[in-house]
Amino acid sequence: MAGDEGRDGCCVLGRVMSLSDMVLGFFENGEGNPESYRDGGSDSGDIEGGSSDEGSDGFGSSVGAEERKAFWESQHQVLQVLLSRNSSLETQIRRETEAAIRHLRSEAGACSCSRNAANECRECLLRGVTERLRDAGYNSAVCNSKWRTSSSIPKGEHTYIDVVEAADGTKGPVRVVIEVCFRAEFEMARASEEYRRLVYRLPEVFVGKPEKLRGVIKTVCAAAKKCMEDNKMHMAPWRKSKYMQAKWLTPCEREPPRAALSPTEAAFSANRHRKPQASMLTFDLLDKLPGLHWPAVRVL
Repeated sequence: MAGDEGRDGCCVLGRVMSLSDMVLGFFENGEGNPESYRDGGSDSGDIEGGSSDEGSDGFGSSVGAEERKAFWESQHQVLQVLLSRNSSLETQIRRETEAAIRHLRSEAGACSCSRNAANECRECLLRGVTERLRDAGYNSAVCNSKWRTSSSIPKGEHTYIDVVEAADGTKGPVRVVIEVCFRAEFEMARASEEYRRLVYRLPEVFVGKPEKLRGVIKTVCAAAKKCMEDNKMHMAPWRKSKYMQAKWLTPCEREPPRAALSPTEAAFSANRHRKPQASMLTFDLLDKLPGLHWPAVRVL
């Protein structure tokens, strides 16, 4: 019996290692150069045309309970393999990114734009994280991606962060994608419990190379398609793998660094959205001006 248990344990370990090698081999080698999305390489066709990337699970909509269970277990295993492999560069950038987000969210009034002065907004968060990554020595930028309507997906646009660093040898620059609200991009209101559990495994903040991101997208979008098929619901085009890949893997425009503000400009920017106040000395004057709304009164 002990020998049987040992053999079973070795078989399980062997299957996990085989799955790990298969997944990484497919997404790192089989998918080609991750920079080809930016350079107009062959992988760009994976976004603009075809339907093979939808991650068809190979099961029909009337699969049995065992096949259904096996599908979701395999999706969890593949996702775990993809998310567990990190290069030293990815680890360092993730550490800096998470520290930047904690710092920005701990500051009172971290969002200084006029649209959302009381709370955090995505635009201010992206720019704040980008600036702190630059201060840490990384070539970071806010990226704006746009894509046209194709036969299978509608047009759209997205804003995120990336870091481009020189690599050793002849491989060329290494690109790392940063999405500060990654998990929310895949959440669905009417999802099954299996899909919800899978999405919960995604990090809130994604930091990784394009080949890893592509693999995660295909895995989760395959699960989304399976979820829709099981519930006999239509798969919205903006839920498809091609659309999700277009957000981060199509050519993008990197914003240049913003010029630093002088102390006077910084003070003006911080105070220009404050609600005007008036003293009792100006209260009578404001009362006599027709159509003028009274500001808050501060007693001096």
